[in-house]
Amino acid sequence: MTNRQITIAELPKGALTPANFALRETEMPQPAEGEVLLRTILMSIDAANRSWMQGATYRDAVNAGDAMPTYALCEVVESRSPRLAKGDIVAVESTWSDFVTRPAHKCQKMPDVRPLSHLMSVYGIAGKTAFHGLISVGRPVTGETVLVSAAAGSVGSIVGQIAKALGCRVVGIAGGAEKCAWVISELGFDACVDYREPGLGKALRAACPDGVDVYFDNVGGSVLEAALFAMNTRGRVVCCGAVSQYDSTAPTGPRNLPGLVVVKRLRMEGFIVMDFAQDDAKALKALQTWVAKGQIKVFEDVVEGLENAPAALIGLLAGENRGKRMVRVGPDA
Repeated sequence: MTNRQITIAELPKGALTPANFALRETEMPQPAEGEVLLRTILMSIDAANRSWMQGATYRDAVNAGDAMPTYALCEVVESRSPRLAKGDIVAVESTWSDFVTRPAHKCQKMPDVRPLSHLMSVYGIAGKTAFHGLISVGRPVTGETVLVSAAAGSVGSIVGQIAKALGCRVVGIAGGAEKCAWVISELGFDACVDYREPGLGKALRAACPDGVDVYFDNVGGSVLEAALFAMNTRGRVVCCGAVSQYDSTAPTGPRNLPGLVVVKRLRMEGFIVMDFAQDDAKALKALQTWVAKGQIKVFEDVVEGLENAPAALIGLLAGENRGKRMVRVGPDA
């Protein structure tokens, strides 16, 4: 029996293309003592996947020839560790593969939540990123204005709904009139601004007449630059990602730093979701409560088939997705 795996054929020098990836067959991995053999069910598709190809970040760089790393939900099909049993569902740092082996102690056993895809979206990395970034870094107060970029994306869509549940006024930034309308009608944002239209700064001032208290930034670049002008004194900027920069050979940053940060006494703070792992139980309880009350609607964008993972990532970088994008490699357990 063989195993399929997607590797980096060559590192991208500009926009990511299918030619940067290769699908190959390998021998079925065999677990050593203390390891488990895992069958991949769902793989997370994130803008961060692209940033790993640019060099070392909070994790090692991805190089040509490497199997593409990912966060995945898997079923244990063989265990050589007392920690896990056959049939357990785990979350793990994995690769774009049908099967992988991993040390049992590096696998997180997951609760019995159905559908399993919710463990990847609202109760998984997307939901936890949204919760920790907004609550622990942004610290919104009822009545404040929260601005969210990539508002239709996996994290932004949940950030805005949490902020609404907390009693904030929420304004999104998204690409295209149709997507902006969806953000308002389906996610419940108070307003949404199309960054593709000219005059972003003017549009933000109109949508946020009382200024912005918390800006949750997923894109960086010129959108971040425009948002900084809209910030109120002592506003908080949550730096979660910079998707507008990942496919560029000449990344750009906001030109108004540090001037506006000083004049407006802003606090800008970046974070990685793992920074707040000690609060994951608190995040899960809150997210489950909001979902049960209908204050968070769950939107998932599931692409079928391991072989379609490269196209799924390329499409995500182009803004195709609404909600959490993931690839289904195999059926639920």
